[in-house]
Amino acid sequence: MGGEAEIKQHLQPKSLPSETTEKKQHNVKRRRLWQKVKYQLVEYHALPAYLRDNEYIIGHYRSEWPIKQILLSIFTIHNETLNVWTHLIGFFLFLALTIYTATKVPSVVDLHSLQDRLPDILRKTDLHKLHSDLMSRLPSSPSKWHVMELLYNCLPERFYHGNYTDMCVLHSVKEDLANMIAPLIFRPITRWPFYAFLGGAMFCLLASSTCHLLSCHSERVSYIMLRLDYAGIAALIATSFYPPVYYSFMCDPFFCNLYLGFITTLGIATVLVSLIPVFQTPEFRVVRASLFFGMGFSGAAPILHKLIIFWDQPEALHTTCYEVLMGLLYGLGALVYVTRIPERWMPGKFDIAGHSHQLFHVLVVAGAFTHYRAGLVYLKWRDIEGC
Repeated sequence: MGGEAEIKQHLQPKSLPSETTEKKQHNVKRRRLWQKVKYQLVEYHALPAYLRDNEYIIGHYRSEWPIKQILLSIFTIHNETLNVWTHLIGFFLFLALTIYTATKVPSVVDLHSLQDRLPDILRKTDLHKLHSDLMSRLPSSPSKWHVMELLYNCLPERFYHGNYTDMCVLHSVKEDLANMIAPLIFRPITRWPFYAFLGGAMFCLLASSTCHLLSCHSERVSYIMLRLDYAGIAALIATSFYPPVYYSFMCDPFFCNLYLGFITTLGIATVLVSLIPVFQTPEFRVVRASLFFGMGFSGAAPILHKLIIFWDQPEALHTTCYEVLMGLLYGLGALVYVTRIPERWMPGKFDIAGHSHQLFHVLVVAGAFTHYRAGLVYLKWRDIEGC
């Protein structure tokens, strides 16, 4: 009897840990299953009111997820994935363009433009000082003296005696030499309006991408992110006017300050209006688009003014063509945004890819890049022309 009791006491404690382990494993599985179910994508009808924006996108919504899962969702498929990535890629594109502009654009000179305008510019240039500066800048080599002989014997004498039509040296000057001469003749204009536009574009694109990623966390976060998104749009539109206005009217401070002050004030007013809670509701979709469209359309005045003043300048027409194309891209994007095409034609078919907001994002990036190209024309034009 004593032996049986001892055996039972020996066996009983061993069975308890086994049962406890099984229960723990079962609970862990239940928690994992619950988390998996909890962070499943849901359909439109299951969303809280503040996340309901487009009834034509039926499914694949994230709803009130924690920050960790939201951040990880940037690498998963849902109906905001392309909204996040279209503008995130656009942000990195403009970051690269900003770095390129800062490092390359100021030192690049168009040789053809230099050849066209060099005779007039050299009338105002101290050629003896140019000669001494070039002597100090050119590397020591046999070819250096040949180049200097050409410049010294041909350029100064011919231009001093008023013969501005002889282009003998201009045809022999290479692009690298032109880029060496250019900083001594030209004084590059300020770049801050161009960098203001690039900064506004990057802020808009990053704010938009962040908004689409984080807005599903909670009503409070959604409210903040939407305001950030609207501020980014206003910043992009306002700063887009800085290069054309400043570089077109840099020699006329009155109109320059008038147009810059007006668009800046309008941008601030737009941001303030966007702080009103009702502004973000679906019913105000048309009002939102109209406000931003009107803000952009106000740029027609300085562009027409520029054409009137510089009607004989090819750069004025060139930049205007870019600006018209930019306006068409932005306008088409706003139209797609308001009408919610194509998802309204086939609800549920464009939940993941191809719906109106994604098309709107692509058109915004295309419009901003078009404006960047126009900005490069302004810089080259004013660097050479000045006031």
